[in-house]
Amino acid sequence: MTTTHLALMPDFMDPINLLSYFGTWALVGLLVVVFVESGVLFPILPGDSLLFVAGMLAAGISTASAEGNVANVNFQLWQLLLFIPIAAILGAQVGYWIGRNVGTAMFKPNARFLKQKYLDEAHLFFEQRGPFAIVIARFVPIVRTLAPITAGAAKMNYAVFTLYNAVGAIVWGCGLTLLGFWLGRFEIIQKLLEPIVIGIVIVSVLPIAIEWYKRRKEAKKAGEGPLAEQS
Repeated sequence: MTTTHLALMPDFMDPINLLSYFGTWALVGLLVVVFVESGVLFPILPGDSLLFVAGMLAAGISTASAEGNVANVNFQLWQLLLFIPIAAILGAQVGYWIGRNVGTAMFKPNARFLKQKYLDEAHLFFEQRGPFAIVIARFVPIVRTLAPITAGAAKMNYAVFTLYNAVGAIVWGCGLTLLGFWLGRFEIIQKLLEPIVIGIVIVSVLPIAIEWYKRRKEAKKAGEGPLAEQS
């Protein structure tokens, strides 16, 4: 793989470029990203694809050009499987605390990152699926950041939240890392890393797109109802 970054993504969403930026501190940087994206008010980060690429690197695969720092990253699988879930759990616990104690007043309709519509989507996701939404949300960008905040604001039982949070963090953190580790041993996967990472991003945001389409369709029907009755 000779591409230093994924051209179709902004730099902070490109897992290879992000790890290259961290250089010899790649493991610490990875854990910080996981921590932040798990509930600390910055909902757009490459969590899924970052774990997949980290797993590939742990398999001893060079995913950047020879001059890139990421080629020298020496992730150990046991480190990733231990520390990623811990960072994910702690990040969501902080998010729960933020929602419980600060509330959701910091979300504004025209905000750059903390958009009100993101919080609304997370709240709907949470209402439709109950506590298990904490587990499912791990696999949905933006929602995984805001679900803990929503749970805290809704005064969800802390013990119940902590249980589902731990389960989701372990399944997500270990699952995607192991997937990258296993697939990374195949040469064809190395060559197709860029489209695979883009595919992961697309698939992970698909639930949000589907929910948005459903709500828009329902709103459109509701708006047409009175007109239909008048005619």
